Amino acid sequence: MYGSVPDPVDARANGRPSRCGDVSLKGLLSPPISAWLLSRERLQRRRARAERARLARGARLRVDYFHQPDDPYSLLAAGALPDLVRRYDLDVVPHVVGAPQDAVAPERERLVAWSRRDAALLARRHGLDFEDPGAQPGAHALADATARLVAAAEAGRFVASAATLTRAAWESARTAAPANGATVATMASAAATASAVAADPTVTAHLAASAALRRRLGHYLGATFHLDGEWYWGIDRLHHLERRLQDLGAARAGTSGLMFEPGADPAGPVIARHPGPIEFWFSLRSPYSAIAAPRVLALARQAGVPLRLRGLLPMVMRGLPVPRAKRTYIAADAAREAFVRGIPFGRLVDPVGRPVERGLALMHHAQAEALGEAFLLSFMRGTWAEGLDAGSDRGLRTIAERAGLTWSACREALADTRWRAEAEHNRAALFERGLWGVPAFAVGDTAVWGQDRLWAVVDALEAGLHTEHER
Repeated sequence: MYGSVPDPVDARANGRPSRCGDVSLKGLLSPPISAWLLSRERLQRRRARAERARLARGARLRVDYFHQPDDPYSLLAAGALPDLVRRYDLDVVPHVVGAPQDAVAPERERLVAWSRRDAALLARRHGLDFEDPGAQPGAHALADATARLVAAAEAGRFVASAATLTRAAWESARTAAPANGATVATMASAAATASAVAADPTVTAHLAASAALRRRLGHYLGATFHLDGEWYWGIDRLHHLERRLQDLGAARAGTSGLMFEPGADPAGPVIARHPGPIEFWFSLRSPYSAIAAPRVLALARQAGVPLRLRGLLPMVMRGLPVPRAKRTYIAADAAREAFVRGIPFGRLVDPVGRPVERGLALMHHAQAEALGEAFLLSFMRGTWAEGLDAGSDRGLRTIAERAGLTWSACREALADTRWRAEAEHNRAALFERGLWGVPAFAVGDTAVWGQDRLWAVVDALEAGLHTEHER
């Protein structure tokens, strides 16, 4: 998997990847391994084995749900729980958890602020009740809600009451006075909440057990659903869970459609009232960027607006951690999302390190030749779907030449380091938008993060207004 290929594939000799000619061992072995690990066939086999094991035990379908009271996505997810159990014959087992560890939540203050804006955007799309209050829940209100949620979970009342109890904590945020220095305020709130929660041993024990279970099962976030080895984050991924439940025959009589339809890409022309451009921040090492690239390029063509490509170094090459559990989930989730959107994905050679640097150097060159879009598509398809090793001349040449570039000019461009300043400029521009992750998009005053937010870009183009729509 992305970031999870077995260590022998990346064997080292004299500080360099072991190679056979111009092809690394990683380049030889990674594609077939990742293609199998991320294949739909393997996923379906795992699901079938889990179902056979459940039936052999005579057990009911069980969905574990992990709820973080100060996470706005958890508030939205909690509101969906009653409908979930009405629609499907299953048991929801709730677990109350705290905030994720720093290692899986880099740029935490940006993440917290962005999550509120994004959850509000998502709520408006689906007609749900959440507006960004501009602050997190107060410490005492959060501690009280946490205790009440734990009690509800222990008493079997969680599904019916979780949304109401969580909303009570968020109501306290509406009256919270703006603090000077969000980092200090958040840390102080977290410390006060932890102190209040620690006074109740039942709550402390529940939180610890929930965190341990989530870690053992392989995740790190709140608003997450788990069914027999597979994870679904927030209402954005409930469509995958619902389709799986429907395939298992768990839908109750009268159930149809999905609770939250995923945003569909436009099938035809887009009437753009905003002139653009669409700004597209991407990383050549990001699987979500890979499945977003062909779609945002198609959207720009359909709308007849320019597209501005903004490449970044990946997080791990900017000193930000990407733990194994996060890498593993992202790979599996990207494979599911690519499948439902009909995008080839999974036969990959992780381009981290030298391949990314070479790719960005040629991206800089390709844009000067008005071939940036063609090169981006070729690189993403090559490294994420075709198993081309961009760290080798053979692989990178294939990527470059089919995009219309000449290899002799590319060899010279590889020595040009101006792409580094460009990547840093793009990173600074992304931060100015209140974002830090990729893929990200902006049109006018609208700035969104995630391959599953292209519908917001379409909305911004069609509205043509400079409205506050950031997330």
